[in-house]
Amino acid sequence: MEYYVKSSGKPRKLGILPGSFNPPTVAHAELVSAAGFYVDEVLCVLPRRFPHKEYCGATLEQRLELLASADLCYPYSVAVADNGLFIDIASECRQHYPVSTKLYFICGRDAAERILAWDYGRAGVVEDMLRQFELLVAARQGEFRPPPQFRDRIHTLHVRTDYGDVSSTEVRERIRTGKPWEHLVPVEIVDRVRAIYS
Repeated sequence: MEYYVKSSGKPRKLGILPGSFNPPTVAHAELVSAAGFYVDEVLCVLPRRFPHKEYCGATLEQRLELLASADLCYPYSVAVADNGLFIDIASECRQHYPVSTKLYFICGRDAAERILAWDYGRAGVVEDMLRQFELLVAARQGEFRPPPQFRDRIHTLHVRTDYGDVSSTEVRERIRTGKPWEHLVPVEIVDRVRAIYS
């Protein structure tokens, strides 16, 4: 893991928000803010390789710059991970944080469902993962209901309902079609997003 921005804190509870951040949105900022009820710091992680998509649009460096420039209103770091699976990101985090630091991955309903249903190539991976970290899951086009056996490791992350449908895809599509989009990204990065995506 390579840090682009590193908080000076020593978190006892670390929230990890992986994403493509193409571009960062107000929904990402809301996830960071909401996670503050559970964790001491949030680590925004941009994988070099995604398990389910390819890079398009902004470069890795541009996305890192946008993340670092957005005022996320909570102690946060920005880093690049080699791989995009949560289990791999958790392993990379363990090289930088003490074993006593509790890890919480932050995601939406769609990502949580994908994580639990992913074909990892062997049985028991989900159980192994949820022994290493917990999940904070926000509603996204519907509430997430964790399987009974994981209810003590998967928690509801309460976010403001008006952010549930905001996505980077929507921002890019609005820019492409000339519709208003500026309200969907943090105000600090509006000009830079316009320069990169217009």
